[in-house]
Amino acid sequence: MIEAKNIQQLDFNLLKVFECLYQERNMSVAAKLLFISPSAVSHAIKRLRHALNDELFIRQGQLMQPTPACQRMAPQLLDTLEKLKQILQACGDFDLSKTTQTFRVATHDALEPLILPKIQSCLAENTPQASFTSSKLVREDMQRQLTTNQIDLAIDVALPIKSPINHLSLSSDNFCILAQKSSPLVKNCTLQAYLDAKHIAVSNRSSGSVVEDYALLQQGINREVNMRCQSYHAAKEVVKTSHYLLTLPSLIAKELVDNSLIILPMPTNLPSVETHLYWHKNTEHDDALIWLREQIQAIFA
Repeated sequence: MIEAKNIQQLDFNLLKVFECLYQERNMSVAAKLLFISPSAVSHAIKRLRHALNDELFIRQGQLMQPTPACQRMAPQLLDTLEKLKQILQACGDFDLSKTTQTFRVATHDALEPLILPKIQSCLAENTPQASFTSSKLVREDMQRQLTTNQIDLAIDVALPIKSPINHLSLSSDNFCILAQKSSPLVKNCTLQAYLDAKHIAVSNRSSGSVVEDYALLQQGINREVNMRCQSYHAAKEVVKTSHYLLTLPSLIAKELVDNSLIILPMPTNLPSVETHLYWHKNTEHDDALIWLREQIQAIFA
């Protein structure tokens, strides 16, 4: 068993020697590549052998062959060293064209069709080696994920957020109605006709008011929701085959509408729905995330 004090006292410069010898399998070649003497390579490996309690490499002719323990350890160790190099390289000035960073954004799946194609185009043009991950927004978990750096940014409706979470407004959007072109509401878009119709709502929760209901209730209007589902795309398919109405922000409606559907104005004035961008204050001055925030602002603009 490896003693903890051996690891704590380990000179991490030795790992560079280990990496080179593992890749080259030859003491002289490793020494040449590292600009040190073969005896220095031999001494470094001896210290690693003592710290890790394994031979690590066994000489076979001119080659240094890894032991089974070395074979098991090396891939993960070399991968970790590569990640460490990337972290250290990113410590200086942010180079957009060379970064291999993975940008992580949590958002509602309804906004993905709006965001992802434009983000992909932006990454391809400006930062081809970077990656992007869009994950499902869990509102109750958003602050913790931002604090622990599980996500870099979040996009959601306006929320009562305070420090250490910062935010800015991306858009102020009106509610509208998505309906079949043959819907009776097309010819008679009154409040009473709206209330008499059947409604489908989108929510991750199985019960409770959704965002448009809160806006309606502010006007003293209480509608009956006849069906709930988890995504706007599923709701759209229901609307296409029925006279159900889908009330939603116009930004999303414009992404969903097709030749069989129509976007109708609300028969009553409702407060607009605000979409905000959220991030942790610790990343306020991160050059990479400043750039990403600017790109997302431009998409919504």
